[in-house]
Amino acid sequence: MQRTEPGPSGADLQTRERILAAAHRVFLRSGTAKARTVDIAEEAGVNKALLHYYFSTKAKLADAVFAASIAQLIPRVFAILGDTNTSLEHKVREVVREQIEFHGARPYLAAYVVSEMHTEPERLHPLLAARGRAPLATLAAQLDAEAAAGRIRAISAESFVINLIALVVFPFIARPMLDALLGLDAERFPAFLEERKRTLPDFFLASLRP
Repeated sequence: MQRTEPGPSGADLQTRERILAAAHRVFLRSGTAKARTVDIAEEAGVNKALLHYYFSTKAKLADAVFAASIAQLIPRVFAILGDTNTSLEHKVREVVREQIEFHGARPYLAAYVVSEMHTEPERLHPLLAARGRAPLATLAAQLDAEAAAGRIRAISAESFVINLIALVVFPFIARPMLDALLGLDAERFPAFLEERKRTLPDFFLASLRP
């Protein structure tokens, strides 16, 4: 009979999750570039050797935080886009709300993704590809029907999603620039996000009108 290797114990999983939660908090304070593994270990209440046992490098730890976050966000967004019973307007409002709340809780993540895309895309691609492709068939049919009825101008599902996500994510990617140019510092940024959550859907929907 073939023997199988035992899986990780409950204690192992708890320690791993504690380290991931600590990394999230340290990344939130310092960003991924400035965060140090010693700070993450201290935050998690483990020694650096134990952190290295679970995550051999800071890059692998950052990947794990990213993968855990994406595992929460992508299914929710995919469910909104692929819902046959949800109107186009409601989909826009729900995607904006989900994205802003998600990135508002993880403001370091968008800049990390962009950095990884440019420096080491081979690491990032498998993490994203594991979630599958966006279910665009339902969205494409809705867009075609709305365009045929003259309620919106013709637009592909791909362009629709790219335009919408770009408008949501850009403030998080460009946050240091927005602070320097517009004074959107840590104190003002949350209020800006709440305003954007309210106004961005109407702005985007207006851009679709013929």
